[in-house]
Amino acid sequence: MNLDNTNKFKNIDSQNMLAEIDGLPDQLGIAWAAGQNFPLPAWDGIRCVIIAGMGGSAIGADLLAAYVAPISSGPVIVHRGYDLPAWAKGAETLVITSSHSGNTEETLSAFDSAVENECRILAITTGGILSEKSSKANATLWKFDHQGQPRAAVGYSFGLLLAVFSRLGFIADPAEEVQDAISAMKAQQVDLTPDVSLAHNHAKSFAKQCVDRWVAVLGSGIMAPVARRWKGQISELAKAWAQFEFLPEADHNTLAGVINPKANLRQTMVFFLRSEVNHPRNQLRINLTKEIFATEGLNCDFFDAQGETRLAQLWTGLHFGDYMAYYLAMAYQADPSPVAAIEGLKARLKDGG
Repeated sequence: MNLDNTNKFKNIDSQNMLAEIDGLPDQLGIAWAAGQNFPLPAWDGIRCVIIAGMGGSAIGADLLAAYVAPISSGPVIVHRGYDLPAWAKGAETLVITSSHSGNTEETLSAFDSAVENECRILAITTGGILSEKSSKANATLWKFDHQGQPRAAVGYSFGLLLAVFSRLGFIADPAEEVQDAISAMKAQQVDLTPDVSLAHNHAKSFAKQCVDRWVAVLGSGIMAPVARRWKGQISELAKAWAQFEFLPEADHNTLAGVINPKANLRQTMVFFLRSEVNHPRNQLRINLTKEIFATEGLNCDFFDAQGETRLAQLWTGLHFGDYMAYYLAMAYQADPSPVAAIEGLKARLKDGG
């Protein structure tokens, strides 16, 4: 499909996912502001935070964990799954259960474990069973309004968490960085919207490179959860297979796998996400790894995050990937909102298989 023929986009994009992507900078600002006003106990003595979630809710936790890692006064663990680790007990552990729908079974299981283990609990959701459970358990509830897909609410799933960490004193007030991130996203966005032609729109050109190729995304440090987000968006929006890898770990195993099978590897597209705020050794690793991949015949490209701060680079990287995945969906003429395979599996699980 010609990605400059934008008249066809509306016929493919049945639920206007493009509007969600366009509005992501403002959503981040709205979520951050809302997080200043929700009720929050004056908790003290917390030594560890577990954020339980799946899919679009969990990616916000990944972004938060990467951002606060160098500045937080305590550890943050993202929990994707049922129940909780055995050591998660008592008031020293804060469990934040994040579920967009409020009906995610893994997250509900984690909530029940947190109640049983007498942890401090904060639930973040738009409603559903999680909201009901929170009321019955007298847990702190942050209920926000968003009618779209969970993956399109990443501004909420991150911005609200960031507000929690700021208000509880785990990090210094990041208000200025939030505004810088929003400004950087909007500045980058000027060249990424559909009316900008393929010749001048890097998100469109990246998408074209992905067509009929196996996509891999590599990132380190602040770009690691962004790599995961790119993979998730490619799969959910474009209905295309993709994978993510983290550096430096990938240099200790994946790097050895660029030999076979040769025919398949020639159909691979590898993106390396760079950020100037990352460790300089990882920056060098990315450059050298890309060189090795290219020498072996793999198709490769760099993405360089924009913005002056860590938060800005995190979010410009994510926002670019959302646009790229959207244009890949248009190239495949795939409706970016419905995820029939995922919903089908949930239905079968509900019915017991």
